[in-house]
Amino acid sequence: MENLTMLQFFEWYYPADGSLWRFFASEARWLKDIGIDAVWLPPAHKGMAGGQASGYDSYDLYDLGEFNQRGTVRTKYGTKQEYIDAVQAGKQAGLKVYADIVLNHMGGAEEKEEITVRKVNPENRMEFISEPYEIEAFTKFTFPARAGKYSGFTWDHRCFSGVDYDARKQETAIYKIQNEYGEDWQDVISDELGNYDYLMLSDIDFRNPLVREELKRWGKWFYETAGFDGFRLDAIKHMNPEFFNEWLDYMRAEFNSEFYTVGEYWAPGDLGAMLRYIEFTQERMSLFDAPLQANLHRASVEGKNYDLRTVFDDTLVQARPELAVTLVENHDTQPLQSLEQTVERWFRPLAYALILLRADGYPCVFYTDLYGSSYEDNGRDGQAQQVTMEKMTELEALLVLRKRYAYGIQVDYFNDPQCIGWTRQGDEIHPESGCAVLMSNGLGTTKAMEMGKSFAGRIFTDYLGKIDGQVIINEDGWGDFQVYAGSVSVWTAEG
Repeated sequence: MENLTMLQFFEWYYPADGSLWRFFASEARWLKDIGIDAVWLPPAHKGMAGGQASGYDSYDLYDLGEFNQRGTVRTKYGTKQEYIDAVQAGKQAGLKVYADIVLNHMGGAEEKEEITVRKVNPENRMEFISEPYEIEAFTKFTFPARAGKYSGFTWDHRCFSGVDYDARKQETAIYKIQNEYGEDWQDVISDELGNYDYLMLSDIDFRNPLVREELKRWGKWFYETAGFDGFRLDAIKHMNPEFFNEWLDYMRAEFNSEFYTVGEYWAPGDLGAMLRYIEFTQERMSLFDAPLQANLHRASVEGKNYDLRTVFDDTLVQARPELAVTLVENHDTQPLQSLEQTVERWFRPLAYALILLRADGYPCVFYTDLYGSSYEDNGRDGQAQQVTMEKMTELEALLVLRKRYAYGIQVDYFNDPQCIGWTRQGDEIHPESGCAVLMSNGLGTTKAMEMGKSFAGRIFTDYLGKIDGQVIINEDGWGDFQVYAGSVSVWTAEG
């Protein structure tokens, strides 16, 4: 199988100028040419922040930039037709296009309802800190500008399990809605904060069968409208996995399509919970390897004090490689974001070599590493900060290396805490294939590694151009490969 690579084609601070869909359409063929196979696009629907919304604040799932709602017709990324055109441009270029699905919560309701709730301890959501009482909550969504087009379904308090605002007292807290579907939260895999069903805004209650049926109708409409190839599922840690079992089974059966799916179960320090989620969903989806991203962050911060031999310890790609989507950064971990866990610039080439040039995992490249980004936002201290994320000059070369050279048997040399390497011994299907990868977070060094006797006498050079000189493979198939301090080199055969 060809080495597939995904690209996250957006970052949190992408300008809110309605240009992203058009930009992707113009870039699609180039992306395919440099070795990208699939693209994850951001949420296409209208968010509660209108033209400024990232889409993770879902307002109207049926408004893809068609109706004048939340102060705008277009979304942050463009209009409905531009989205449809972008998906088609991607597919025509030979890319798979994955749609971002945000079904955990909704915000921006038009009307208040008087509802019965109990207040909960935010640090332990299983602990109620009030008796039942009434509040006024924004829980009724009527979508007046859409006026029933595509769906006449009205969302009200019976569709939600919790809210975070009492309009009567103008008080912010976490309130568990008391309704016929349960006085307690929905069952989720994570026991973080007691029960992490509630994340934000109006939390959708999947115990309501009308909600489940409406979201199936919406999924059918969305695919028939846009024609994408698969899904990225947002915030699944906060949702009962039974819902996505039902929803994915429905979508796959309805359209007789695989719909490749990757879920965001962000648990950097809890591989066990991720594995339980995989078990409960019976491998219906892959997951982003949050533990690996955390290890890469830590390796970049600790520098020469980090033991590179442990970089894959307690990661999804180590435990379930066939279901691991590996990554270096995303829109939540980038600087100034909610889950900020940045991989330092010096380590990014090493990190990408670790996800792009090894046998296991489905790597996902981040937008800023390909295009760069500059933005300003408030940091954790509340002070405005300017951030520049430079494009990674080595990334295109690493993508070529993955597509052309990183095949065959993998032999690891994880025998030094500051210098690790591996060889890929190539295969017959890819005649140029085979490479030797060496990286160091300490001093420059040389390591003997085996390429195999089929490479005897061949001359290897550093494809990344960091080291001049050659390595000649000896008659037993071994070579002495070099790397500079705090760097990575990838050696390939000439000619």
